[in-house]
Amino acid sequence: SGGLPFPAGHFDRVVSVATLCFVDNPRPTIRDMVRVLKPGGRLILGELGRWNLWAAQRRVKGWLGSKLWRAAHFRSRADLIELADQAGLRDAAVVGAVFYPPIGIAAHLMARVDHMIGNITTIGGAFLVLTATSPAKQRVDLQRIFDGAQSRSSKSLGMNEGKT
Repeated sequence: SGGLPFPAGHFDRVVSVATLCFVDNPRPTIRDMVRVLKPGGRLILGELGRWNLWAAQRRVKGWLGSKLWRAAHFRSRADLIELADQAGLRDAAVVGAVFYPPIGIAAHLMARVDHMIGNITTIGGAFLVLTATSPAKQRVDLQRIFDGAQSRSSKSLGMNEGKT
């Protein structure tokens, strides 16, 4: 988790699909996504929703021994909006998709109206999509600047090379 290997303000859009659900602390991950966005750029996150039958099925798989699903974090609309706000993003919006249950015939029948439900609510959506805009001017991360300056200062004094 050394961060994205791109310079700040490099992309017009950053798209991430089912990434945060496998990250214990999503805040640094989102901050880094915002860092590589150009001012006014768009972040698009697709995540596994918390309140749906698919998530319930995956949780049971985790309880029964699946390492993948035991480690997963399912997020709600409110969780995604809060993460966007904390990262300094604006105009955050979340829509849902895949409201049909993980059962063959029911999924087939409901697939026709799924897109309409997603415009009304995210509750029951197995997949949530957050869209948000980076600030017009990027905020300066003073802690990162301070840490970098301190590291350069230590190197010039030989402190990181075992010298005293």
